[in-house]
Amino acid sequence: MAPDVVADSLSQWFTSPLGAYLLDAERRHIDQEVADVFGFHGIQLGLPDIDFLRANRIPYRFRVAPGEGGELRGAAENLPVLSQSVDLVLMPHVLEFSPDPHAVLREVSRVLMPDGHVIITGFNPWSLWGLRQVFRPRNAPFPWCGDFITLPRVKDWCKLLGIELTAGRMRCYLPPAATPEWLDRLRFLDAAGDRWWPFAGGVYILHGIKRVHGMRLITPKWRGAGVKRKALAVVPRQAGTHSVVERGGNDGQVPRP
Repeated sequence: MAPDVVADSLSQWFTSPLGAYLLDAERRHIDQEVADVFGFHGIQLGLPDIDFLRANRIPYRFRVAPGEGGELRGAAENLPVLSQSVDLVLMPHVLEFSPDPHAVLREVSRVLMPDGHVIITGFNPWSLWGLRQVFRPRNAPFPWCGDFITLPRVKDWCKLLGIELTAGRMRCYLPPAATPEWLDRLRFLDAAGDRWWPFAGGVYILHGIKRVHGMRLITPKWRGAGVKRKALAVVPRQAGTHSVVERGGNDGQVPRP
């Protein structure tokens, strides 16, 4: 499926009651995560109709989309951005709808500056949302047609690419009910989920930082401890011959032997 079709379909789904419930939960948490991230450039991949960077204070923020709607046009697997030039990358539900999610993460690692931040959101397959996705019909609508990726798998990919996950949170513990009435009745499950089953939230939100280890220049040890300098032999000082002057009646002359 074309990336622009995915973005349009997801944006349309977020206007449904269930999508609005998830969008509200994600935006409130993302606002907290990006509020204290500083720098010069920040980008959002996908969903150009929704501003997930609204709480961030980076001066130059761009939304990247394959079609119309974003400030930059390009695919997430091949970003039109210079290497090590971005301070913050936000990926709202990009991996589960990409044909090559690992390539997307590689591209994100490429454009991130050292100590740059990345925010990842994804549907959790180990939840009631994931259970519905498993038993979806063949022509399931969005978002159930996506390939939900487990949290351990995303962690392994990030570790291989030098992205250290510093924070993470599950959200949306309600079952994926379709009507607003059931969503209102089951709101108490959100408060109980964090305490009783924190691993079973409908979505996960991860915060990672790109780590680049510094290099240390190792120089040869020119003066080894085992090499001893040869000491010069001490030359004994020879005593000079001094004449003894006898003062006497010969007017100070030295007597001959």
